Amino acid sequence: MIIPAIDLIDGQVVRLYQGDYDQQTTFEYSPLEQLQSYERQGAQLLHLVDLTGAKDPQQRQTALITKLAAALHTPLQVGGGIRSHEQVKELLQSGVYRVVIGSLAVKQPALVKEWFAEFGAERICLALDVNIDDNGNKVVAVSGWQSGGGKTLESLVAEFTPVGLKHALVTDISRDGTMTGANNALYHELASSYPKIRWQASGGIASLTDVAAVRDSGVSGIIIGKALLTQQFTVTEAIQCWPNA
Repeated sequence: MIIPAIDLIDGQVVRLYQGDYDQQTTFEYSPLEQLQSYERQGAQLLHLVDLTGAKDPQQRQTALITKLAAALHTPLQVGGGIRSHEQVKELLQSGVYRVVIGSLAVKQPALVKEWFAEFGAERICLALDVNIDDNGNKVVAVSGWQSGGGKTLESLVAEFTPVGLKHALVTDISRDGTMTGANNALYHELASSYPKIRWQASGGIASLTDVAAVRDSGVSGIIIGKALLTQQFTVTEAIQCWPNA
């Protein structure tokens, strides 16, 4: 499916270039109005990243996210700065449909496995954001992409498969915010190797041709941020290219 996305820093809609907080573009859009626009165009899942929380978990934008979730009819998937059981529970109780866990899955896998058991695999998505080295190793980054986690994507999938891993978001960091096309070889490999996981592709989308290429890779969904904000195409057009299942 098509999954429109916004990133928030201090309540503002932004985009970062390859996760670099020093290369930030700010858009003069209301977060709620933008998400509601995507909703009206037929989106069946919306994605939000709290970049303030990803950088500093003590500054998470929970109050704003709660207001957004309450004003939307479409399920909202939220990531960024989620570090504790209480934070997961708070978001889910506030109306967020699914939480995205990134760094903690690398740093404290046993804790995150407990959340799978308590909240269910449908309500948790792992964010496996990777830097691919010269040898083809997919090293998962942590802390808002500010450092490497030292674990590979494959090792984390193996870690969480026993607890029913169902949803995983994968970003090739080298493509994020670049609008140079997605890493379709990566997504095809993952969809083929782990067909039971609903993979969400992210990063590099600039055109409907890119959307079609990701669709053909076999993943379950595609997260689109900057291309929609810069009006390269609309959610309606993207759904026409890849109808929501």
